Parts: sequence; C-alpha cells; structure tokens
Amino acid sequence: MSDELRFKRVALKLSGEVLQGDSGYGISAPVMESLADQIIEATRKNLELTVVVGGGNIFRGLPASRMGMDRNDADYMGMLATVINGLALKDALRSRGAAPRLFGALAIQSVCEQFNRQKAIKHLEKGGINIAVAGTGHPFFTTDTAAALRALETGSEALLKATRVDGVYDQDPEKVSEAVRFDHLSYRDAFNKNLRVMDLSATSLCGDNNLPIVVFDIEKEGNLKRVVQGEHVGTLIDGGDSNA
Repeated sequence: MSDELRFKRVALKLSGEVLQGDSGYGISAPVMESLADQIIEATRKNLELTVVVGGGNIFRGLPASRMGMDRNDADYMGMLATVINGLALKDALRSRGAAPRLFGALAIQSVCEQFNRQKAIKHLEKGGINIAVAGTGHPFFTTDTAAALRALETGSEALLKATRVDGVYDQDPEKVSEAVRFDHLSYRDAFNKNLRVMDLSATSLCGDNNLPIVVFDIEKEGNLKRVVQGEHVGTLIDGGDSNA
C-alpha cells in the first residue's frame, strides 16, 4: 500500500452509533480510543481532517418529536448531544499529542467556538484536526447534511462516512443475510434506490458539487488510513457509472 494520499483533505462523519460500540448507549471508551488512534495514524502523512460528529448514542431529535416533543427543542437537544461526543473525541486526541479544535454550529461559550470557515481551513493548513459539532445549528437538518456542508466549506476532496458495516447494501445486512454490497454507486442510483447512504439532502449536496462519498467500516483497525491512501475499502459513491 502506497504512503501517498489519494485524498489530502477530507471530512469524516462519525455517527453516534459508532461511538456507543456494543453498549447501546453513551460513549464506549475502547471505541473512542480506537477511533483516536486511527485518526492519529491517518493524519501522520499530512492528511487534513475535519471530523463531524453525530449524537444518536445520547439523544435523537426525530424519534423524540414523534413521541410528542416539540421538534425544534428535540433537534436542539440532539445538537447538544453531538457537543458531548465532540468534547470526548477532543480529549482523546489531545491526550495523544494532537491539536484538535472544536467548532460548533451553535455558540457555546467556554465549550466550543462558533464555526468559521477561514479559521477552520487555517487550522487544517497548520496540521490541526477540526471537530465540528451541533449539526448545522438549525432544527430539521441531520448531521449527515452538516457533514456535507462542512466538507464543502473546508474544500474537502471527499466525505467519508464511518459506519459499523463494510459499505452500502441493497438491504440491511444485519437483518438480511442475502443482502448485496455495492463496490461503487453513482449519486443518482444512491438517490433513486433510496439506499439510505446518507439523508437525501446530504447526498444531493455531494452530487451537485461532485464530492465523492466513501462509506466504510471504521471498526476495522486501519481502515481510515487505507481509504485516504486510495485502497478500495467500502463503497464509493461519485458521478461515475454504477455497478448497482
């Protein structure tokens, strides 16, 4: 495997489900340590990385709204959950000698600074790692959409979606043993087949701006480094012909 980077600047979407590990809730210390180690390893070759963190391991706004909570309040609670996860990741990275900077779509004094595109890019250029939390700062948008936005705002060459499965399938592989995995998809096929790679807004944003998406299994040690170095890992979604 070559040490040359295929992608030199990327956004990495970490879902809350990844952070909880097998516990079903909260933050798994072993998972957080593994993620921090993978990020440190991948950035040793001057990879410029923005990590966008979800919050589903702590609170999800949409299910709460379906149970009667005001959707605006529920979504803001979900944004705050991402801040908790971002602080945990920041601590794990800092303890390993990295220079993470926590940017929030919401201004939370003494916890994280308001996201600023110029500051975020400058930090990347200095070798730092960005952690983006609080989604878009607005209700009714998912952290997938936030990840697409941050990727585009920082000039990323790809959006990497870290999951607990090894790519995109035609059905849920955890429920259907005959599910088929795709090596490559076009934006159109991902959208038309409703494959739930990301929410439709995020997929559309990436497609409209020709931003490749790579969906891969982050639980396999070293996969993040393999993706950015160009090894075929997971499912690539771009404007090319699909094998779907």
